[in-house]
Amino acid sequence: MNHLFDRLSPGARGPAWMIVACVSFAVMWALIRLASASVHSFEIVFFRNLIGTLVMVPMLVANPGLLKSARMPIHLRRATSGFIATLGTFYAVANAPLATALAINYTAPLFATVGAVLLLGERIHARRIGALLLGFVGMLIVLRPGALPLTPGVTAAVISAVATGASYIAIRALVGSDDSRAVAAWSFILMTPPSLVVAAFVWTWPPLAVWPLLLGIGLCAANGQLAMSRAFSLAEASAVMPYDFVRFGLITTFGILLFGEHADAGTLIGGTIILSTTIYLAYREAIAARSLRVTAAAVDT
Repeated sequence: MNHLFDRLSPGARGPAWMIVACVSFAVMWALIRLASASVHSFEIVFFRNLIGTLVMVPMLVANPGLLKSARMPIHLRRATSGFIATLGTFYAVANAPLATALAINYTAPLFATVGAVLLLGERIHARRIGALLLGFVGMLIVLRPGALPLTPGVTAAVISAVATGASYIAIRALVGSDDSRAVAAWSFILMTPPSLVVAAFVWTWPPLAVWPLLLGIGLCAANGQLAMSRAFSLAEASAVMPYDFVRFGLITTFGILLFGEHADAGTLIGGTIILSTTIYLAYREAIAARSLRVTAAAVDT
């Protein structure tokens, strides 16, 4: 696929990889829902991590020094939050409407921005504050507190979004120091042992018919992680984030066609608001980063 995308113009490569990631993650969600009819979602998380790790092995063998890092504490922090996020996401996919789970999942960058302000002391201005508030309004439209029940699946989706936001903060700290492929590989490797421990409490041997689904989940997870890392390494977030609407459309369609779900207007409107605000935040961050580079260049000269 690398050779195929190399033929594209430089500006199209990042979005192309983002679309690959979106398709991979959408298919993974459908497979999770199918597999969860026979196997607990926490056990599926273990197979996702184990198979994802095995998929990474050829790449790691071909690049012996890829896993070397001076920032292992940050990798551990990222894996810890990522582990919680994955447990929450898989439980939500198995037990909540897919469109609702995804709309809530889109709030992760909003939580990351709030966390960066509170924990890292980042400064934000009125436009980004307005975007954050609008994004959380979108979340309230999706959740509709008091009008809709706060089910365990929806609660898991909210926990997952917060934990994913924490992962984004850790990933920011790794950008520029570690290879994006190593960041993805370490997340699978470090999450596999604890996911086995959690899975042991709900373990049942998967029926033979479920093994292809588990294999597909692991393959989609690894391919999606690598494709997304590749997308963000080739283009700024503001250039690739709009293509995440592909994932929203596919997962909503899968929910309707495969699982008989009804995507209500509130979920679609709220999800669109949330994703739009995350795209705007990525755009504002790109502008801020370019301003810093210009200022640094002026100081150097």
